Amino acid sequence: MIDKELLNILCCPETKQNLAAAEDAVIKNINSAIKAGKITNRSGAAVKEPIDGGLLREDGKYLYPVR
Repeated sequence: MIDKELLNILCCPETKQNLAAAEDAVIKNINSAIKAGKITNRSGAAVKEPIDGGLLREDGKYLYPVR
C-alpha cells in the first residue's frame, strides 16, 4: 500500500496528471490480460510478468506497475 501523503505528490511524469492506486479488480483484470498475452508496454513489447499493484493515471490510459 502506498502512503497517502506520497500519493498526493506523485504525478504522471509525461502529463502531470494525478495518479491513484489501482483497485484490486483492475489489477486482477490486467493480470488476466497479461496471462492471455493481450498487454504490451509503451514500446510495444509483450508484458509477461504479472503485477502486484499499480498507479493509474487520472485519464485511465496508463498504469504504472508497482512490483
